[in-house]
Amino acid sequence: MSDVGAMRLNAVESIRNNWGWYLAIGIIFIVGGVFAIFAPAAASLAVTLVVAIVFIWVGIMQIIGAFSDRSWGGFIWQLLIGLIMVIGGLAVYFNPILGALTLTIVVAAMFIAKGVFQIVMAFQMRPHTSWAWMLVAGILAIAVGLMIWIGWPISGLWALGTLAGISLIFSGWSYVMMALLARQV
Repeated sequence: MSDVGAMRLNAVESIRNNWGWYLAIGIIFIVGGVFAIFAPAAASLAVTLVVAIVFIWVGIMQIIGAFSDRSWGGFIWQLLIGLIMVIGGLAVYFNPILGALTLTIVVAAMFIAKGVFQIVMAFQMRPHTSWAWMLVAGILAIAVGLMIWIGWPISGLWALGTLAGISLIFSGWSYVMMALLARQV
């Protein structure tokens, strides 16, 4: 048996032995997602604060990395990137409302760009039978991006939290299904 096959069997066995934990995690994710959807402003601020903390942490690591190896010519760039990330993270952390508004615009732009690329990819896949699904996904991504963009700045109060809630619900559902299927095996 290959190493990949052995790893898959180990993963299946682990899920089967711990199906209750996976079920509990899935339920917690679903409940958290429902709360995020019903309190999108609070969830948007929570997402913004998490992003701020990640930026600060990654920026600090970038600065440490720059100082740990100054022998190459990229030291100053690594240091500047780290400083920008720390300063940006601190700015978002200390003004999370403005941070949420800014992140909302970034998310809207990402949805629009993703949608454009999916539509282009759909037409490149066109002889394949599933190209229409890619086209629909691209159109939906653009629609979501435009909805967020057109609704800005009000969408800054709900978009991040709602998207986080939807993601949590889908992730939770996948854990629940994985646990239930593992229990049956």
